[in-house]
Amino acid sequence: MRDHPHPENTPHPEVWTGRATNRMQWVLALVGAACMALGVELAVDSAWTSGVAPLVMSVVGCIAAGLLVLFGTLAFVHVAVRVDHECLEVRCGHIGLPRRRIPLAHVAGAEFAPHVTPRHWGGWGYRWRPEKGTAVVVRRGEGLVLRLWDGHTFTITIDNAETAVHVIRARLHPSAPRP
Repeated sequence: MRDHPHPENTPHPEVWTGRATNRMQWVLALVGAACMALGVELAVDSAWTSGVAPLVMSVVGCIAAGLLVLFGTLAFVHVAVRVDHECLEVRCGHIGLPRRRIPLAHVAGAEFAPHVTPRHWGGWGYRWRPEKGTAVVVRRGEGLVLRLWDGHTFTITIDNAETAVHVIRARLHPSAPRP
């Protein structure tokens, strides 16, 4: 964990942004690209004598598995969070999908989670567990847990999550004007 400045002593920006990255998922993306390359290689340089059906199944299977792994991992290489005065927006991957926008009027509270791990959520990605709620997990480490008014929770792994909690809390309960 990093030593972050104490967020309660600093003024909050109009728009707070944060992100988290998992570079290990690039290895999985390479595996997906290798599966696609194998499918293309089988289609182009076919020496199969068993017939066309097994060849087509192998080519389609390799390309489909490669695309699934490649795009599934690239979608969760990083997550970006944006908090303004109206909502919290979560965007995943390079395209920004999946995306979730949560109005701050729907947020009951925010907590800092020092240890969020993919193992507790069933892996990387956009996850849902009945007893824990919904999460966007791109790496292990600190995270932000939102409690929504409908009883659900939403967890996001993000760097400097403690500052995000303070920014959200300040916008949920605006402080009274000081004399």
